[in-house]
Amino acid sequence: MIALGSDHGGYDCKQVVIAYLEEKGIEYKDFGTYDKDSCDYPVFGKKAAEAVASGECEKGIVICTTGIGISIVANKVKGIRCALCSEPHSARLTREHNDANVLAMGGALIGPDMVVDIVDTFLNTPFSGLEKHSRRISEITDMEG
Repeated sequence: MIALGSDHGGYDCKQVVIAYLEEKGIEYKDFGTYDKDSCDYPVFGKKAAEAVASGECEKGIVICTTGIGISIVANKVKGIRCALCSEPHSARLTREHNDANVLAMGGALIGPDMVVDIVDTFLNTPFSGLEKHSRRISEITDMEG
């Protein structure tokens, strides 16, 4: 299951993600927001990230206007490795190298076709499992305390 979270600036982009997930038959849980009324991205980014950290959801996708703020929020949650991606190449590498479990995107910065390509790449790229990448992820995890 995929955890979703966005603010009003990411709402339209999230609707593109939802359409993609439904087309592919991928289960998701939408933690809001549910309309374009102005709201605070930390509320929704935190809920989605906590669902991934707890194991309720396998991965997460969080979206705000730029993706920056909501990625910062997600990365405050212990166990989350959130990567802000604006094209598929970085989405592939963050899965292969960082085993990122949350994808952040900027709803105002990328178009619908690119959103689909990024999400498809993120969800379908496995972690490489290479020792050097596993070692680095362990180093990151050790920083969490």
